[in-house]
Amino acid sequence: MSDLQKEAAKRSRRAFLTLGAGAVGVIGGWSWLNRGKGLTGIAPAFRKVLDVDESIARGVLFSESHLAPEFAAADIQAMRVNGSEGLDEEFDGATWRLRLTPRGAKEPSREFTIDEIRALPRVEHITSLKCIEGWSVVQKWSGVRLSEFTKKFAPGSEIAGYVGMATPDEEYTVGIDTPSAMHPQTLLCYEMNGKPLEAAHGAPLRLVIPVKYGVKNIKRIGTIAFADQRPPDFWANLGYDYYCGL
Repeated sequence: MSDLQKEAAKRSRRAFLTLGAGAVGVIGGWSWLNRGKGLTGIAPAFRKVLDVDESIARGVLFSESHLAPEFAAADIQAMRVNGSEGLDEEFDGATWRLRLTPRGAKEPSREFTIDEIRALPRVEHITSLKCIEGWSVVQKWSGVRLSEFTKKFAPGSEIAGYVGMATPDEEYTVGIDTPSAMHPQTLLCYEMNGKPLEAAHGAPLRLVIPVKYGVKNIKRIGTIAFADQRPPDFWANLGYDYYCGL
């Protein structure tokens, strides 16, 4: 074997070893990034990035006095049907009840009919529902402020860290930080564009929270529970941002 052939063979072996070491490093790094997903739906390394974003959004950008833009009636658009998780087709609206569990409740949760909720002071606003997929639609929403509902039926619960909600079949869940839940534009909504909610849009009661993306605007609320720890969240469990603030 000539000196040239020996040098070529040496370089080939070196390149092979370097490539192999690089591949092992990439695989090891990817394994480290993806380890320990657990119930969060996303690896801790990625979740930490989202947590930093949340700390900025909560500590710098959010304020209960900062309102989402409101629009004129002429700006109302045709509503899109999107997302059917938790909307059981066999649902019977006549038997629907909203179950409320205050923070630190020692007594059984209380249940409400839609008429009891309608009896609270009515609030309306025309705001944009922004989907995390990139589209938005302007609608007129009517209902009661979640903050007023809480003040009347779960006083003191506003000091909890989070509000957890779920559909009656518990197939869809959301967890919302309490300051956002108590925002003055956050509604327990029973009408859209002057008409009772349709089944596809969350009848008989849904959440409208303009300071969050649409994934937090849960349709057909069955339960509301105040807690100091983060409640389950359907999309966060699949790796989406838990905070989802605008």
